[in-house]
Amino acid sequence: MSFITPQWPAPRAINALVSTRLGGVSKAPFDSLNLGDHVGDKDGDVSQNRAIFAKALPSEPVWLKQIHGTVVSTPQNRQTSLNGYIQADASVTNIPGEVLAIMTADCLPVLITNQSGSAVGAAHAGWRGLCAGVLENTITALLKISEDKNPSNLIAWMGPAIGPDSFEVGEDVVIAFKDSGLATPLNAFKAIPHKPGKFLADIYQLASARLETCGLQMIFGGQYCTVKDQEQFFSYRRDGETGRFASAIWITK
Repeated sequence: MSFITPQWPAPRAINALVSTRLGGVSKAPFDSLNLGDHVGDKDGDVSQNRAIFAKALPSEPVWLKQIHGTVVSTPQNRQTSLNGYIQADASVTNIPGEVLAIMTADCLPVLITNQSGSAVGAAHAGWRGLCAGVLENTITALLKISEDKNPSNLIAWMGPAIGPDSFEVGEDVVIAFKDSGLATPLNAFKAIPHKPGKFLADIYQLASARLETCGLQMIFGGQYCTVKDQEQFFSYRRDGETGRFASAIWITK
């Protein structure tokens, strides 16, 4: 097993880790610790991989059916979910030992905690969800279950995602962010010479701007590139058919 531990000033009660593609049982192109059950991998292999991942956690994670949307799963609405099926792209909790998990393979996972360590959140921020407000919704839901309602006291960590030198997008993505009416840094999109209508997008910078607009001041991470680091990470942009790794956060019991 090979995990990444976020480098951020989270409270002592908060634990977080990111799985890599190493240490599992899946065969190529899902080799080897694929945690995604929707990518074409063998169900038995995914189950074994999730069991391997769960050994590092206090409980089975709250797995989401992610659809690049903005819905946030909360402790309250999870009680009414049918057969544990949760269609959402973010989750929050104030229940110790409940593990939140986001699966990605280029999209941006964002983990958030309050300074007292009593509430945490996790968001799947691909460009569509990010543009549509998934981070804003996550922060709103997190503050609702936190005794501290001040967003400036939240701490965020941006996990491994496609880097700014690898994320080529069309003009439609640039227009979508500009038309969103929300913070979009001018240099988050850089035109690619000799490729009309194509830009390099910095999803870390785009997410940071949204977090700052929400009032967050403590934002960490953002140094990985899933496309370039083939040894550690799955990348849909690089490989097409591939697995998923997970970013998890929980409050110690």
